[in-house]
Amino acid sequence: MINLTLEVCVDTAAGLQAAVEGQADRVELCSALELGGLTPSIGLMQLAHNSTVPVYAMIRPRAGDFCFTDAEINVMADDIRAASDAGLAGVVLGAANADNTLNTQALATLCELAGPMGKTLHRVIDTLQDAHLALEQAIDLGFDQVLTSGGQPDAIDGVDMLAQLQVRAAGRIAIMAGSGVTPARVAQLHRQTGIVDFHASCRVPVPLNHRFSQLGFGSAIEQRTDVDMIRQFRLQLDGLTDNPSD
Repeated sequence: MINLTLEVCVDTAAGLQAAVEGQADRVELCSALELGGLTPSIGLMQLAHNSTVPVYAMIRPRAGDFCFTDAEINVMADDIRAASDAGLAGVVLGAANADNTLNTQALATLCELAGPMGKTLHRVIDTLQDAHLALEQAIDLGFDQVLTSGGQPDAIDGVDMLAQLQVRAAGRIAIMAGSGVTPARVAQLHRQTGIVDFHASCRVPVPLNHRFSQLGFGSAIEQRTDVDMIRQFRLQLDGLTDNPSD
């Protein structure tokens, strides 16, 4: 029997609660999901310590590219320590060089600092010139899984690369498909790639009080983690588990 898993990325306390209630298998804890996810606050990390599902903290000090300065690498190191001190299960990180290769030197230092915590290489791999080489490097660095959309903005358009990476991984590391993954698409992605681990935000648009958006405290429409969508995912994944030929 295959076991299909769902990781939900959240950036609020309410989102964390929704992920737990919806029976996600793991949580990626972030801030600023609208920017692709940045490092969560220490307070949110400490809150997640009590989660009944494993929580991985995003370690990304700013938006934009993944070519981090020495000062930014030091910030990432301190954030990994904070995640460890909060008792979280793992961290999500990545770093690149200016020539679009994986910054293995920086990542070796950060992975060593993370110690026995779980480690996910994030979608930095989708920006690199050679995803296959980066996958081998991630394995050598001790990462447990790689989050990727197959080099495309939407995972459904990256199925060829996702399938290639899944074959190359050969059970040495988990390939987790993310970006644009919905309950309606997960069966197709599984069939076309063989991937069993999926990542999604499971968010729905919610209007913000006009007064707050007018004063600049948020956009007119906010995206919030939706427990019902997570439950829909769970039903889809459980159905694929029960009927692996579907």
